[in-house]
Amino acid sequence: MDALRKMWRVPLGLTVPAFAILLVVFAVPAIQLFLISVDAPSFSLGNYLGFFAQSGNILILFQTIKVSVLTTFICLIIGYPTAYLIVNASKTASAALIVLVFIPWLTSGLVRTYAWTVILGDHGLINNVLIELNIISSPLSLLYNRLAVYIGMVHIVLPIMILPLVSVMYGIDKSLVAAARSMGARPSHAFWRVFFPLSLPAVRSGTLLVFVVCLGFYITPQALGGLSDAMLSNYIAAQLGSSLELGPVAAEAFILLLIATIMLSVFGLDVSGTQSHFGAVHKSERNRPSCSGKLRRKISEVAVPLRARRWTGHLYRPVHSAKWWNTLASLFVALVMMYLLFPGLIVVVMSFSAGAYLEFPPSGFSLQWYRSFFNDPSWTAAFWNSLQIGLMVTVLSTAVGTLAAFGLTRTSSRARKFLTMIILMPITFPVIVVGVASYLGLVNLGLIGTKMGIVLAHSLGAIAYVVVIVAATLANFDQRLEQAAKSMRAGPIRTFVRVTLPLIRPGIIGGAVFAFISSFDEVVITSLVSGFSLRTLPLKMLENMNQQIDPTIAAVGALLVLMPVLWIATLYFTLWRSRRAHEGGLAPAGLSHRPEVPSNIAA
Repeated sequence: MDALRKMWRVPLGLTVPAFAILLVVFAVPAIQLFLISVDAPSFSLGNYLGFFAQSGNILILFQTIKVSVLTTFICLIIGYPTAYLIVNASKTASAALIVLVFIPWLTSGLVRTYAWTVILGDHGLINNVLIELNIISSPLSLLYNRLAVYIGMVHIVLPIMILPLVSVMYGIDKSLVAAARSMGARPSHAFWRVFFPLSLPAVRSGTLLVFVVCLGFYITPQALGGLSDAMLSNYIAAQLGSSLELGPVAAEAFILLLIATIMLSVFGLDVSGTQSHFGAVHKSERNRPSCSGKLRRKISEVAVPLRARRWTGHLYRPVHSAKWWNTLASLFVALVMMYLLFPGLIVVVMSFSAGAYLEFPPSGFSLQWYRSFFNDPSWTAAFWNSLQIGLMVTVLSTAVGTLAAFGLTRTSSRARKFLTMIILMPITFPVIVVGVASYLGLVNLGLIGTKMGIVLAHSLGAIAYVVVIVAATLANFDQRLEQAAKSMRAGPIRTFVRVTLPLIRPGIIGGAVFAFISSFDEVVITSLVSGFSLRTLPLKMLENMNQQIDPTIAAVGALLVLMPVLWIATLYFTLWRSRRAHEGGLAPAGLSHRPEVPSNIAA
């Protein structure tokens, strides 16, 4: 207990468990992997030169970059106006739309990929509808090509683009745009000169996140694309499963990591804040050459009377285009929401099919595939494996991540940024790189193919999610409450348990939920470290998707589609109860106003 109290008095000591897991399972193996890639201790670039010596490898590398860039661009084109319309909607509509974006983001990516195989297949929804309408006589080739890969990847990563944009746009002061309009600026001009520059940090963050995630895509290109649509992640996974030489695999992983690192370094996240960025925009405008500036001012002075008359004429003119604009905006948002949610609904409806195979629309409704799931030992065993691993990951990552977040918020700003960046590496690096490093780390520990090994590998990302969510909660925490408790002779541990913990409980529960989701849905890292003796539910689903023989996967997919609703309801009621308690003036446990408070919370 004394050692724990000493650690509590040193904030960085609370981050030791998180960094210990990170170092043993990921960081040290990553360094070892790099040394293997350069043939240490002889140190040569043979593995890298061997990769670039084959034209097929270069083709796969450029194809990976091309697909990632184009997917990111499509997400930005769709995600930015969607986020803008969500922010400018009414309060109720905005909250509902954010929930609708969250649901597919929390839904298993494997299930969403499976849904697109059903929609785009030769006997899928689109081809069946077109044939029924006599538009085509034979099925179109919509699956196993590059178009299907783009459709599936954009569908999975689009929420990752929308959510950061919405978060930053909500913080933009709308009075700035109103001020520009009041000075005669047209709506489009006010948007591009005021609102858009303030949203650029979110554009950069969302673009980087989507691009890095796309670099590590593995399942979607494999399930929806053809042989010519494979990405570097597929190549790395295939080599790791078929070759005993880690040198080429390590080189390929670090080539992919180098691309992600370059992007993060060159177009890194803007931590200076939006206002400073806005100031930088105007500063750059003031630094224009003096000749062009004088010319612009002269032209502007000549045009002032014309703009004044035009502004006066438009001031009291009824806006006829507002109705059409609102209709188009509503239609656009509805189409985006349908694109995000419809595949999951397809899986749910098909899971009740009464036929001998999956069809949409179902010829009849039955629970046969749900009975098949619960009566098949292979499916139930995979489900219990995933449930047990998910619960263990949740307990471990929530405890370790909460301590790390608490310690990081108590350190200096410079140290906090650096250490947080290290903890977030498992979710900012391409997932295939994390998987290869975890594989090597678990080989060193002798835990390949064990539940404990999978728990440690999953905890890398889960701890990062918990740290982010709990740290965000602690950022709004009033530390004067802790000081008040300590002034009444409460020790640091008692203060945390009786004061801090009740107030940050919603953030801890949110972090635990995200930790469980990230573990329960994980398939890429699990496929590398599970061996052949242990099957989780996502691995079982992937196996059946490849074989395409068991329609039970539709029932499993429907259950996983409905799970995010349960997660969101859990988070909502947790936050609602916390808010009701706060509004009702309920004091945290151990801080009531009774005279015996000092004796109750004293260390």
